[in-house]
Amino acid sequence: MSGAKPAIGFIGLGIMGKPMARNLMKAGYVLTVLNRSRAVVDELAAEGATPASTPADVASTSDVVITMLPDSPDVESVALGANGIASGVRAGTLWIDMSTIAPATTARVAAELAKKNVASLDAPVSGGEKGAIDATLSIMVGGGDADVARAKPILDALGTNVVHVGALGAGQVTKACNQIVVGVTIEAVAEALALAELAGVDPSKVRAALLGGFAQSKILEVHGQRMIDRAFNPGFKAKLHRKDMNIASDAGDAHGVDLKAAKLVRERFDQLIARGDAEKDHSALRTLYPMPEARAR
Repeated sequence: MSGAKPAIGFIGLGIMGKPMARNLMKAGYVLTVLNRSRAVVDELAAEGATPASTPADVASTSDVVITMLPDSPDVESVALGANGIASGVRAGTLWIDMSTIAPATTARVAAELAKKNVASLDAPVSGGEKGAIDATLSIMVGGGDADVARAKPILDALGTNVVHVGALGAGQVTKACNQIVVGVTIEAVAEALALAELAGVDPSKVRAALLGGFAQSKILEVHGQRMIDRAFNPGFKAKLHRKDMNIASDAGDAHGVDLKAAKLVRERFDQLIARGDAEKDHSALRTLYPMPEARAR
């Protein structure tokens, strides 16, 4: 393999995974791909990827296996279940899990794969669908120095802020921290813009004013505009952010800290999901407040 790019297996081609896989192909990597629904596999196969039937098939032909899956049970099943990665993987393979899952699941799967001489990294991401498409993701990496160095060229093809935050599992802790900040900020922006509208002040002008001051944030910039436009098509689904707030809240409990803001936002996502809006963008938290008809601006 000296000088050659490693063969990559990519499992999980959803809102984030598909553009990430596509960016790896653009960077010159040979990909074997797998997804629960077949249409996206066929789409990438038409662009040069090799389709696979099981995680074991992916692992058997890959030097590096990347998973980008919705939740902890999905990762555990794909890695350790029937025809899972563990049943087909070769010694010396590197597993990079870019899903957002519980740190305990990362440790459990990595321990099983280590029995087959497979190294593991947890490398969850932030940046949403746009960051995945533009290859500008922030990537939080946990694992050993040598394994991170091996993965770095691959991760650089996916993001512009790749940070080695610590040992295996540290990436998932960092992502939990990220999701607290993002979730609480979305809730704050939703409250602020709701107040503006209900008080009869143009929310577009409120957003513009706040963007020039200490309240400026990416959430206010991007999701504030989504809220004003009532554009809640998913870049990141509410049900997934609810899952992440649960991971963060549970991690806090495990370490003896009651993360009250995280738990409050988890409850807000519960309300959104109970209303039937699980598939909407997480910025749809705005809809939990009164939504006056848009005024002429």
